[in-house]
Amino acid sequence: MKNSIAERVNDFIKNYPPFNFIKPESLLEISKQVSIIYLDKGDTLFKKGDHYNEHFYMTRNGAITLYHTSINNTLEIINISDGGDVFGLRPLIAKENYKLTAIANEESIVYAIPIDAFQLITQKNARVQKFLITAFATNTYDPYTAEEAGKIFVDYLPNNNQDMVNFQTANYSKNPITCPLTSTVKEAAIIMSKHRIGCIIVVNENNHPSGIITNSDIKNKIATGRYPIETLVTKIMSSPVITSSKGITVAEGQLQMIKHNIGHLCITKDGTINSKLIGVLTHHDVLVSLGNNPSVILKEIKRAKRTRELRAARLKAETLIKSYIEQSIPISHIFKIMAQINDAVTHRAVKIAIKKMPSKPPVAFVWMSLGSQGRKEQLLFTDQDNAIIFEDVKEGIYDETKAYFLDLAKLVTKSLNKIGFEYCEADMMASNAEWCKSLTEWKSQFNEWILNPDEKAMLLSSIFFDFSPTYGDDSLTLKLSESIYDTLDKTQLFFKFLGRDALKNPSPLTFFKQFVLEKNGDQKDLFNIKSRALMPLIDAARVLTLTNRIKGVNSTYERFEKLAELEPNNKELYESCSYAFKALSKFKTKQGILHNNTGKFIELSTLNKEEQLKLRRCFKPINEIQESLILRFDLKNFG
Repeated sequence: MKNSIAERVNDFIKNYPPFNFIKPESLLEISKQVSIIYLDKGDTLFKKGDHYNEHFYMTRNGAITLYHTSINNTLEIINISDGGDVFGLRPLIAKENYKLTAIANEESIVYAIPIDAFQLITQKNARVQKFLITAFATNTYDPYTAEEAGKIFVDYLPNNNQDMVNFQTANYSKNPITCPLTSTVKEAAIIMSKHRIGCIIVVNENNHPSGIITNSDIKNKIATGRYPIETLVTKIMSSPVITSSKGITVAEGQLQMIKHNIGHLCITKDGTINSKLIGVLTHHDVLVSLGNNPSVILKEIKRAKRTRELRAARLKAETLIKSYIEQSIPISHIFKIMAQINDAVTHRAVKIAIKKMPSKPPVAFVWMSLGSQGRKEQLLFTDQDNAIIFEDVKEGIYDETKAYFLDLAKLVTKSLNKIGFEYCEADMMASNAEWCKSLTEWKSQFNEWILNPDEKAMLLSSIFFDFSPTYGDDSLTLKLSESIYDTLDKTQLFFKFLGRDALKNPSPLTFFKQFVLEKNGDQKDLFNIKSRALMPLIDAARVLTLTNRIKGVNSTYERFEKLAELEPNNKELYESCSYAFKALSKFKTKQGILHNNTGKFIELSTLNKEEQLKLRRCFKPINEIQESLILRFDLKNFG
């Protein structure tokens, strides 16, 4: 049985990045130098302005909250580091005083990893460096302050126009075509022709790269007559070659090519010319990688003329999500990127559908995205929720006008279905005559829901009160919003119903602190993270947003952040809810990617203890916000 402290430390940290990227023997050397820190709830590990320590940290047990000190000297939550999370990375990346404050959220055990020992072992480990810089950038700035909003990636990562694609590991050719030093140019050219490639790597007897010959070399040095075709490759090859290790990122590869004015980079086992050749990164590989970024995807969407082209572009976005999740890019950033892509896909689908119609739209209209897309929270493919508002027309041409938009909606929803967005089982789509109406009819509909609330109205409110314009005349949605808020001023009963509806999914844990699992059907014994954890937060944010007359803020986490500004007394609760929503959304997305589904239902046996602990930690704000709703809307004895 293991009993040394170093071995116990090693057994824990080896399961988490970046330590899982380190060779076992090297990791044990680091573990021997790790210090163990015990903290009581409220203890401060370091605070803003402190001189940097010679360590960075990993949470072993408990939780460490990282705070930013705002302009008015109040602490605002940036992140909560649970078991396995690293933090306090500033001394590792930039020798500057701390910008954040770290306080124990509860009794905690923290590992302090010595920076010098760590860097000595990992300085050439590209995967470790990439992870640490990304993790550092993620928590560098305060996401709640307007003056620093959007700067998260400015100093240490590429700008938002290129997003995070530059920081992805480059995809290079894994089976490079080579020839020995004793080959003639003719022999090399025959090999290149056979494999239809533009370059060949010249290697020595140990398969170390010695030089490279490209099509340009053959054209400029052989075809011009400078050298005969039987010349040895050593006479015309470019040497020495530029090399890198297999963990090279797209940005690093691009910089190397620009710096050395080359189009090919040799990938070797240890990154030097004195080790085995394992691959070749070409300028074309870099361009392909750069093509899979939001800017390029959006351009492809705008140029698309057919549904299959839209589907291809949207599928690229699925790859982006996976890459972003793997590299710990903040979920708020992913939300914003995907909201742009999803809206662009829908916008283009409507535009293509209009061209298929026998005539142009008879009057102004707007296509509204509802539900998760309306909240700008749709990541993986889900079902459709949408509606159409068209301009008021005279009674005599109303039926004809509505028929036009229903036909248009059928084309759009069919296209979205082919792209990957399933039809809504409840038929909450613009192709349903009930959800394709004139502005006046929509005003009447919302008035009915608000002034005469019942179970059906609450069900529909969870979908239709989260709307955003995606194509057409935005002024129609603005007029509808104004009408909704005017009507809300006339009643308090609706808020009680909405508040009660937000309580329909109680605590995700039983009285004995066990997860509440599904009891019937195909999902029996699975945990429904959407209905049990995410929806209570979504519903609470919606009713509180409507109560506070907050306009133009649709996403759940941003709604809570706005509420934190408006209600300082509940600031900590709202910020905790925002954080919990983002953490749960990321968890659901990771599960969806892992199991190739929506991630809605989770088999708890597949989660390790640390993952279950992180889930449980997100449930506390759910209980607290629901208790708050009960008090605010006096729901204890309601209904």
